Amino acid sequence: MDLDYPAAAEEFRVEIKDWLAQNLPEGWGEDDFSMSDDERDVFNVEWPKKLFGGGWICASWPTEYGGKGLSTMQSVVLNEEFAKRSAPMRGDFFGDTLVGPTILQWGTEEQKKEFLPGILRGQIKWCQGFSEPEAGSDLAALQCKAELDGDEWVINGQKVWTTMAQNADYCFLLARTDQDVSKHAGISYLLVPMDQEGVEIRPIEQVDGSGEFNEVFFSDARCPKDNVVGGLNNGWKVAMTTLGFERGTSATTSYRRFELELDDIVDIARENGKIDDPIIRQRLAKAHSKVMLMRINGLRSLTASLNKTRDPGVAALGATNKMFWSEYHRDVMELYLDIAGMQGQVLDGEYDENSTNPNQRRGKADYPVNALQAAYFFSRSETIWGGTAEIQRNIVGERVLGLPKEPKPPKPPKS
Repeated sequence: MDLDYPAAAEEFRVEIKDWLAQNLPEGWGEDDFSMSDDERDVFNVEWPKKLFGGGWICASWPTEYGGKGLSTMQSVVLNEEFAKRSAPMRGDFFGDTLVGPTILQWGTEEQKKEFLPGILRGQIKWCQGFSEPEAGSDLAALQCKAELDGDEWVINGQKVWTTMAQNADYCFLLARTDQDVSKHAGISYLLVPMDQEGVEIRPIEQVDGSGEFNEVFFSDARCPKDNVVGGLNNGWKVAMTTLGFERGTSATTSYRRFELELDDIVDIARENGKIDDPIIRQRLAKAHSKVMLMRINGLRSLTASLNKTRDPGVAALGATNKMFWSEYHRDVMELYLDIAGMQGQVLDGEYDENSTNPNQRRGKADYPVNALQAAYFFSRSETIWGGTAEIQRNIVGERVLGLPKEPKPPKPPKS
């Protein structure tokens, strides 16, 4: 693992630092920084324009498609500096990070010309239509169907846990387009307009009042025949590409949200005296060591990517990473409640529907959770979405360690 970045990357870091210093509001990120409602409204409008003007949205994309053509190391440095300053970096997460790169890799030239400019400018909002009530971790069991009718696909089925569907213009959706092949085959990756008859969105309200998740029902919804990405019945392979982009160049920055969160928990322990409890101190030390492991493993993954090595240890990291951080986060949020005690049950947050913090959950004004309380609620889901911890262990056992596959349960006898 190489801890020293090349000189060219460090020169690029200076450029990013200077740009952020010139364009972020004065005092941004400092403890006493605040914005009025009017100032926040202006920022929310102007910041995406500044990002686009600077070329920082999708900066790793090739120049012919509107990006800066950044190298892997430049992309890493860009992510690191924005993360250090807590500066919003994306127009739309699903567009910038997931479907945009997927269209770049698999899309036709016509699809690239139609969708990529809107993603770059933040003009198209997206949601991901993968999971179904009976197809979560076993995604290949999906039953949503798409049938060709002339020049359009007619889509029928249900998706669930669809984040931000209520605000999306398009859904990148997996649908079964061939019923007569194995479950991993016969799936296609479609780009479906959301604003049409035949699309019904039902929010799933969380305990803190937020409602980013949704159920989405497709009843004879339609999309153009040419909106298949990566070829007909090739959707499984395309979808695996999309899921891979979610990690990407965030390998060296994803640990930071856990580090900052743990700092806040340590501050609470200092304030209420729990820091003197030897068991609490040991649990905090264990949590810190796990955050540092995330950082080191991120650097290992980056080094392997740059060197194009096939290190089995790094391959195992990819399989265990989701399991590791999601179980860490669940445990450390339980530690937070143990440290906060009864004070952790008091709703002392400030409801701010116009917050510039991209990680803040949008709850209810009459249920004002603070940031750590919101993180506690969300951590309960993290060992489930994106592949349950149980499924991740099966992957590690079967694909990394080469153990026999888990036996399937016997089918019930016919009555």
